[in-house]
Amino acid sequence: MSTAPTTGFPAAMALLRQAVDKGDIPGAVLAAGWGPGLEGLAGYGWAELGANPRPISAGTVFDLASLTKVVATLPVVLHLLASGRLALDAKVVDLLPGFGGGSPERSQVTVGHLLTHTAGLPAERRYWRLGLAPEETRRRFLAEPLVGSPGRRVVYSDIGFMVLGWLAEEVTGDDLGALVARWVTGPLQMGRTSFLPSQSQEFAATERRPDGRPRVGLVHDENAEALRAPSGHAGLFSVAEDLALYLAAWTSPEGAWLPRALREEATADRTSGLDGHRGLGWVARHDHFDRLGERWPGTSVFHSGFTGTSLAMDMSSGRWVVMLTNEVHLGRDRGILNPLREAVHTALAP
Repeated sequence: MSTAPTTGFPAAMALLRQAVDKGDIPGAVLAAGWGPGLEGLAGYGWAELGANPRPISAGTVFDLASLTKVVATLPVVLHLLASGRLALDAKVVDLLPGFGGGSPERSQVTVGHLLTHTAGLPAERRYWRLGLAPEETRRRFLAEPLVGSPGRRVVYSDIGFMVLGWLAEEVTGDDLGALVARWVTGPLQMGRTSFLPSQSQEFAATERRPDGRPRVGLVHDENAEALRAPSGHAGLFSVAEDLALYLAAWTSPEGAWLPRALREEATADRTSGLDGHRGLGWVARHDHFDRLGERWPGTSVFHSGFTGTSLAMDMSSGRWVVMLTNEVHLGRDRGILNPLREAVHTALAP
């Protein structure tokens, strides 16, 4: 990547250093740029706390959690759309055995509904608590009853992106990990991004297990762990530099990787008026989950991951930001991270 002019990177990095020094987050890695240009890449703080703390670095590997949706599943589905092997209005029940049954409305769920979180599926189900075999866990998710009518309301759903991952596997005959390698990490040279990372790498620790040991290089999401296979909603690992390459490809004016028109379609607000603002996979401006602050334009999109990760970009200006933290290492539901995300993004606004 080329070097981009510096604007708000030092101020944004100062906010993250302050949060680490206050004990709000263990550590963070920040990358920002404009199109193919890298403005800055830096890390600060701790990859793991405890008796033997480990410092974080710009190359620390993070569990991306729900960023998996937009870094793995979304581009795979977009490639299938671009090639004509899928269509936004295709009925899921016609393509994926096991999704049918239940209410008549279930047969109306489309690929587009799943991508915009408007399928009527619930946000999640905690089948991991039942100790089921992976195949039974998958069967239950595929058969999960709708809680609303398709196309009527935005409900952010892990289950919808699980279904998208299985749909891509059904259409292609390959597992999701292989599809991501073929269409995403391979072409974009994201060599440190995968569902099954090398255990020789340095990982940011996530939440502590009941025995007190943190998860290190292990999937944090319990349902992804229970499925024991690449899943469409969580489980991908990566580093900031790889994600910078990913967002640079998204904001590129050229279309060698994915057609520019399709990328613009994916980042447009498609659900205004449905109690939410969603593109294809991405969070659009003014959605309940939007953490971009006040200065980013209406063409911007965002996505976050439960472990403390997030991505932001604006197709119109080419601005992008990768913010990786291991905030969940200190415990969940602390209410610390979203105000910090907004402050950092405000400092880096286009």
